[in-house]
Amino acid sequence: MKKTLYLLSFCLGTSLFVQAQQKPAPKENAPLTTTVEDKPNNGSRTLNPDSYVVTTNEVTIKGQKVPYKALAGTIPVWNDDAKIQASLFYTYYERTDVKDKATRPLIISFNGGPGSASVWMHIAYTGPRILKIDDEGYPVQPYGIKDNPYSILDVADIVFVDPVNTGFSRIIDKDAPKSNFFGINADIKYLAEWIGTFVSRNNRWASPKYLIGESYGTTRVSGLANALQESQWMYLNGVILVSPTDLGIPREGPVETSLKLPYFAATAWHHKVLEPSLQNKKLEDMLPEVEKFTVEELLPAITQGGFIAPEKRQAIAKKFARYSGLKETVVLQNNLDISLDLFWKELLRDKGYTIGRLDSRYLGVDAREGGEKVDYNAELNSWLHSFTPPINMYLREELKYKTDLKYNMFGPVHPWDRSNDHTGYDLRKAMATNPYLKVLVQSGYYDGACDYFNAKYSMWQMDPSGKFKDRLFWEGYKSGHMMYLRKEDLEKSNEDLRIFIKKSLPKPGEPAKY
Repeated sequence: MKKTLYLLSFCLGTSLFVQAQQKPAPKENAPLTTTVEDKPNNGSRTLNPDSYVVTTNEVTIKGQKVPYKALAGTIPVWNDDAKIQASLFYTYYERTDVKDKATRPLIISFNGGPGSASVWMHIAYTGPRILKIDDEGYPVQPYGIKDNPYSILDVADIVFVDPVNTGFSRIIDKDAPKSNFFGINADIKYLAEWIGTFVSRNNRWASPKYLIGESYGTTRVSGLANALQESQWMYLNGVILVSPTDLGIPREGPVETSLKLPYFAATAWHHKVLEPSLQNKKLEDMLPEVEKFTVEELLPAITQGGFIAPEKRQAIAKKFARYSGLKETVVLQNNLDISLDLFWKELLRDKGYTIGRLDSRYLGVDAREGGEKVDYNAELNSWLHSFTPPINMYLREELKYKTDLKYNMFGPVHPWDRSNDHTGYDLRKAMATNPYLKVLVQSGYYDGACDYFNAKYSMWQMDPSGKFKDRLFWEGYKSGHMMYLRKEDLEKSNEDLRIFIKKSLPKPGEPAKY
């Protein structure tokens, strides 16, 4: 959890305005038939910093037809002298049969990395169109896009934002210091300004507003929740943290070492390597036992270090092995401290496989079975295989955003300034000063990079007084970092978002006060 992930890393221009009208709704995956007056950035690798193109479409969600328009375009990032420093690419979906925007929620969506585009949640989770994959999230050919019957577009409009150097977003002023963009607090500062511009241009100040972030995006939106209040005077109704990072909440030493075990147990359960008394239980029934052991026995034992009584050390190692699926000798040889790298290499070593980091359901094959570190991330290679063709096809062919720019799945944003990360506490401050604000945490049980028990820990530490218990919610899923790639969890996680949005909307006339 200490390491942030490498992943899962507009106003109308006067010269460009494209209006594409859809003819009768196409069959699934059929390209839109459009009338195009002009094409942004056509045949160019130069980004127009202030432009957009519009298409219209319709999607059926939960049996209801939802007409919408999609804006794909750019809005600048200015410096204090009103000079354009950079431009951010976005894709904005707005339901078109809603008359009153004042009551229509707006979701502002970010992915992580840092350095990752918004592609992941855009075309696999909440957007109206999603990529073709199998029911467990693995790539299939031919690549393509299909309707998302679980999208939250029925209850909220959504804008997917690509930070600087991700997607089609770029630095425009080559003299602009990169430190203005590439760091925890710099990222939050310029994005807060950009969101203020987007909301103004699209007349969404009256709307209930939400931030959703995945992976490093949770660091981003946690900080933004407070920054938007303090610099833009914009107050949110909700923040959704999908596979959250540590949010700057300390957990060194025995705490960091201990909190990994529940993830180990969940992964071992998935791969069916636990003893029958555990394996035969439902995952949700087994994990509380492991969590209790972690907090009440493992953490105190590791705290004692080498001065723990030998018989106690042996007893703890035995239980650790029982819950993790590892051999007791391996646990003892590593002083009750199993690194993530070793776990990914060791769990299925006897079967000749490694397991994935961001989603430990995925299997890899190393050049040699020995060693303590895997050769590659099996899940990340699978996802790049799945996502890269569809996002390029979709933006250019369906949304009609014509450009020769490369869509950066992961962009050059390093070195990234990670100092002064207090985003978790910033989120708590935003909640304290805004009684409307609620938070939902979504975690995959098999995520080894931003594991579910560390997400719970962050939630507990963010609210040490316990006064926000009725405003903090957590949901778990039987998949990994991107839980929505599994079809069953795509439906459930979107429904959980839908419920959260409805739950966090105040009743008419209900004041924001304690």
